[in-house]
Amino acid sequence: MILTVLSWRLLQRKRFKTTKLTINLGGVGQVELTPNTQDLKIAHQIWTELVTRKVAIPIDPEHDVIHEIYDSWYHLFGRVRLLIADIPATQIHDHESTNLLVDIAVKTLNEGLRPHLTRWQARYRHWYKNTREKNPSLSPQELQQTYPHYDDLMTDMRVVNKQLEEYAVELKKLLF
Repeated sequence: MILTVLSWRLLQRKRFKTTKLTINLGGVGQVELTPNTQDLKIAHQIWTELVTRKVAIPIDPEHDVIHEIYDSWYHLFGRVRLLIADIPATQIHDHESTNLLVDIAVKTLNEGLRPHLTRWQARYRHWYKNTREKNPSLSPQELQQTYPHYDDLMTDMRVVNKQLEEYAVELKKLLF
């Protein structure tokens, strides 16, 4: 029995190595953590949300539709919030790596994604809805380019998108 427990611990140490993550979104900076099984599950779920939505995929202003990107970002926000809420409090309390992973996710949402959404989303959606009705012949891509603050919105959106892409790459370090 002692040999089995010892072997398992050695295997765990070898399997879960300390990983340095650099997260630019939300001002997280660099963190080092040694993930456990729960951390890998959390990281994998968040990573999957990022890379399968229009979140961590480069924005193509010629073909992408801004309000659809906002829909994707909104769904990501809700999904990550649920993932965080489902983590047992004892896991967060007892494991520094889980605590760090949750902190990174929260800062990414609240200090990285939320400021863009707060500044732009409601204004843009309001403008789009009102302008769409007056210009039914324009495609969504053509119409969005007539938004009075289009260049500023797209610049900011690309910065956030790039940081979300980088966040996905950093999470992938934990997984692979």
